[in-house]
Amino acid sequence: MSPYAPHPVSRVLGVDPGLTRCGLGVVEGLPGRPPLLVAVGVTRTPADDDIAARLLAVEQQIERWLDEYRPDTVAVERVFSQHNVRTVMGTAQAGAVAIVCAARRGLPVALHTPSEVKAAVTGSGRADKDQVTAMVTRLLRLPDAPRPADAADALALAICHLWRAPALAARRPPAAATRGGGR
Repeated sequence: MSPYAPHPVSRVLGVDPGLTRCGLGVVEGLPGRPPLLVAVGVTRTPADDDIAARLLAVEQQIERWLDEYRPDTVAVERVFSQHNVRTVMGTAQAGAVAIVCAARRGLPVALHTPSEVKAAVTGSGRADKDQVTAMVTRLLRLPDAPRPADAADALALAICHLWRAPALAARRPPAAATRGGGR
């Protein structure tokens, strides 16, 4: 494919993992072009429920979104160290559920750090939540900001991946080199 050939439109499911609130957002489009909103929502689980029941509820919702919106890729926020270990564990567990759901279907998974997402959407890796939400609202040409912040964050993840995917793919080694070809 020449660099000037048209690229197919891509659909990305962004997952802002969490146990109490797991943000889900689907966008589609082409790198460098304004993305289009497909769907956005938040899955909630009660904090006092059993962890197994909460993870199962998150898994069921992600599976429903995968069935309904049929993304080409799933982008999940990479968990980073926080002061509250309980929060980090729940976030990591919910993120792992999203990764497993995608893997079960053979979908590629991309992990992006919060600073990568902020930089891709706002131009600054140090942007605050309000700035990210404002840019997501502007980029998707929405009449109102997605609420709660988990919904906007999921959309920001999807937009980040949509725009960064070609650069990430270009940096990957050729498939034969990663399989140990040429022993």
